[in-house]
Amino acid sequence: MTEFISQHWLDIFTTILGIIYLVLEYRASISLWIVGIIMPALDIYLYWTHGLYGDAGMAVYYTLAAVYGYAVWQFGKKQGQTDKQPLPVTHMRKSLYLPAFVFFAVAWGITYYVLKEFTNSTVPLLDAFTNAMSFVGLWALARKYVEQWLFWIAVDAICFYLYIIKGIPFKAGLYGLYTVIAVMGYLKWKRMAANNK
Repeated sequence: MTEFISQHWLDIFTTILGIIYLVLEYRASISLWIVGIIMPALDIYLYWTHGLYGDAGMAVYYTLAAVYGYAVWQFGKKQGQTDKQPLPVTHMRKSLYLPAFVFFAVAWGITYYVLKEFTNSTVPLLDAFTNAMSFVGLWALARKYVEQWLFWIAVDAICFYLYIIKGIPFKAGLYGLYTVIAVMGYLKWKRMAANNK
């Protein structure tokens, strides 16, 4: 047991942080960004040592994006928002769908090419997909768009599979839980957006 824990301690610790992050995200608490800085910073090493180079690179982005997300939630404004009101949960404008999709497709293609040509990744297509979709998901989360949960459902389900086959069991369990909570989060944020109208 001690050997198992010493072998998987970082996986276990970042999984615990991930659960805390998820609870804070579900509640739309700004504190999620603090955990969102610490957890991916540790994940960089975890993923790199398991050959998930795309995810390691993504963890660098997550760390930086968490700083951005905190700043937007703390200081950002949306149309109709009052000075003292926190950034409200809203739906993405329809005009943002096409640019978001184009960005996702280009990011997926570029990431796939880099993983295929410059790493020994055994799962470049799926690793690139989760990376590209995460770019869009984090941007949507930073803007408090309800639709961010839909992006995370796709990312979480695929990561669940990837972490199982790559031997990162605790992260796999976490992402299985993320998938379920993302569905619940989508429904909750949809109600919150309706109340903000």
